[in-house]
Amino acid sequence: MSYQIDMEDNTEPEPVLLSKHAKNLLRFLNMLPARMASHDNTRSTIVFFAVCGLDVLNSLNLVPPQMRQDIIDWIYGGLVVPRDDEKRCGGFMGCRAMVPLTEDVEILECMRKYQWGHLAMTYTSIAVLVTLGDDLSRLDRKSIVDGVAAVQRPEGSFSACIDGSEDDMRFVYCAATICHMLDYWGDVDKEAMFIFIEKSLRYDYGFSQELEGEAHGGTTFCALAALQLVGQLHRLDAATVERIKRWLIFRQMDGFQGRPNKPVDTCYSFWIGASLCILDGFELTDFSKNREYILSTQDTLVGGFAKWPQATPDPFHTYLGLCGLAFTGEPGLSAVMASLNISMAAYVHLQHIHEMWRSKCDEGKKDNDLTISSAVQNKLKLAKDGEVITSTTATTSTSPLISAQ
Repeated sequence: MSYQIDMEDNTEPEPVLLSKHAKNLLRFLNMLPARMASHDNTRSTIVFFAVCGLDVLNSLNLVPPQMRQDIIDWIYGGLVVPRDDEKRCGGFMGCRAMVPLTEDVEILECMRKYQWGHLAMTYTSIAVLVTLGDDLSRLDRKSIVDGVAAVQRPEGSFSACIDGSEDDMRFVYCAATICHMLDYWGDVDKEAMFIFIEKSLRYDYGFSQELEGEAHGGTTFCALAALQLVGQLHRLDAATVERIKRWLIFRQMDGFQGRPNKPVDTCYSFWIGASLCILDGFELTDFSKNREYILSTQDTLVGGFAKWPQATPDPFHTYLGLCGLAFTGEPGLSAVMASLNISMAAYVHLQHIHEMWRSKCDEGKKDNDLTISSAVQNKLKLAKDGEVITSTTATTSTSPLISAQ
């Protein structure tokens, strides 16, 4: 008996249902299903996955202009700007539960005690504003970065908010994204941040969430992306980078897993894939196997991607699954800026905002220099005329913008 093996696989690859995924994400901008009620206090992250997902799908046109403006205004509604006598807690809240619709001064003053920025909500809120084309002109950059610096721990990590929370690599990443997007680092201790990240590198060359923890795909991304955003990735020597790449590449089964001996999961197509993109090593992975696994979690009825096959899709895995496909060059998807986790189109817009800030700051400095120069010339004239100069007046820039660090 003989067997004939067909070496050619003529089956058509399963398509990515782009329009269904777009409609799925659009629904989450209108309502949340009952099963997601517990996520209400982190609603800005849901908005992030939906808006940025539509952007990667090149489908932001599905969001009408008025709805786009409503989302922008809603995001700004969660901005906390502390007064001079209050804690440095600037940033964005995740929901509006602490912003009561009342004009009662006593109630409003009481609620201020419970209003503070949260690093993850601040990162996702700014990312949404950038993705929707806002110019960030309503932000007080110094207030927000002061809030970031206020939650940095002595060992270099960050807490999520001023009133205490866990502090680990996730919030190191959020701190780096916030400062990078605002083009201002203020009192944030970059060196302490680097030392914390360096100490979190484990024996197997993945990064842990906290010191002495287990290496993990998600926190390895957070560590590498933070190093890139803070401009310190070059401080990892070549041998270490190659070993980190090896640890990351070994996370691929068909899709990617987050840790050794764990099941694969759609979201790690981003966490591991983006980490390898940062290290210029993504081409070492098996694109077709990765795509095959992601599409095995695709809901062909209502759209969206899930954690595992036959599981319920959600905005988190839908967005990260799309990003994972974008890294492979999937047709119809926009390129993704790995370390900030936004589309390249949104990143280009952010760069334009940075150029505008720096240009205005430079103009302010020039005006200040001219004012100082005029004052000096006036003093010289008075001195030549024999008059005594009894006082000096310090002139500072009137620009409300913060000098880029």
